[in-house]
Amino acid sequence: MDETLFGPIGYVLKRYPRFSETFVVNEILAHEAAGQPIEIFALRPVEESHFQDNLGRVRAPVTRIRDRFSSAEPVWDRIRAAQAELPGALDVLARLDGIASGQDVAQALDVAVKARRRGIVHLHAHFGTVSTSIARLAAAMAGISYSFTAHAKDIYHAYEDPQHLHLKLRDADATVTVSDFNVAYLQKTYGAERVTRIYNGLDLERFEWSQPQDGTHEILAVGRLVEKKGFHILIEALRLMSEAGRTPPCRIIGSGEEHAHLAAQIRDAGLEKTVRLEGPRPQAEVIASMRRASVLTCPCVVGSDGNRDGLPTVLLEAMAVGLPVISTDVVGIPELVRDDDTGLIAPEADPEALAKALMRMIDDRGLRQRLSTAARALIEDQFNVTRSAAALREIFAASVARRRQSEAA
Repeated sequence: MDETLFGPIGYVLKRYPRFSETFVVNEILAHEAAGQPIEIFALRPVEESHFQDNLGRVRAPVTRIRDRFSSAEPVWDRIRAAQAELPGALDVLARLDGIASGQDVAQALDVAVKARRRGIVHLHAHFGTVSTSIARLAAAMAGISYSFTAHAKDIYHAYEDPQHLHLKLRDADATVTVSDFNVAYLQKTYGAERVTRIYNGLDLERFEWSQPQDGTHEILAVGRLVEKKGFHILIEALRLMSEAGRTPPCRIIGSGEEHAHLAAQIRDAGLEKTVRLEGPRPQAEVIASMRRASVLTCPCVVGSDGNRDGLPTVLLEAMAVGLPVISTDVVGIPELVRDDDTGLIAPEADPEALAKALMRMIDDRGLRQRLSTAARALIEDQFNVTRSAAALREIFAASVARRRQSEAA
């Protein structure tokens, strides 16, 4: 890395840490392992009760940006600081279409001043919603470049308040997304030209591969209990299997707004003795569960509000440790779970097909071993966080270089 070109990178995140966003922690750790200085700006309070077990390894300082004000005085303090250190900061608001809320402006002023004081050369946000709104404004105010990673909800969800994704794509020095499916959608829908696909990756040293377990029939599912995860489809598939005389144990790890509905569905299906909702678990415990299970299923669907998964990290983790997987043909998942090659794919929202895939996987030891071996090879080749983070740093460096060349011209 050319240190004369590169400096500290500021990560702008809505909340940090978030239990479901292991990819952010993986990415930051990979940057730090390569010697890249990172600073984290968190825009909203932490809401989690569980955290990733590798969170303590992150060295990056976290600055929590104030998001609530009881009077106008703190906002004026930020305006005065910006006028003193960033004379053109307020001109940015008119130039960038006036789409920002007052809260966005106050937080962006705060991030911009801190970025300038700390010598930050580039801002990167995850998700094209509030974090990118702030990064876009703050980078323009501070006169530095910015980029963001678009995932899934931020691309496809029908938000009540417009997110102006087209403007963020237009103004970003670079945009990253996590699947080829997303790239094609952003290009077709928004005419986005500067979009690069970089898969989320894992630290493979933490995920040792082993052969799938023999003698187990346990089905494992992991994720937030929300509609897009498709756990209601899984429970219906298990009910159909029960009707056919098959009652394998199933553990669903995670918490969320659908807990009561899923519990009622399990009770109505008469599956209380075999299907358990276990709540959230630390990552180490989830990985241990993967090593004991027969199959992991991730029956993702497109939610009624358009929300959907991109590439669930739990699929990467299961495939890395050797657990065979079943998922659905939603968004970019088939880029990872290649049917009958690295896993099995069932059509979205099709419990009959899912039940058949589950029984096939449980019953066929040779299939499980073949898929497990191929899956690990794919993870090593395309989903290694060391390579993913290096590709990101190349994008950051190119953005910084273009900005400096433009200023020098």
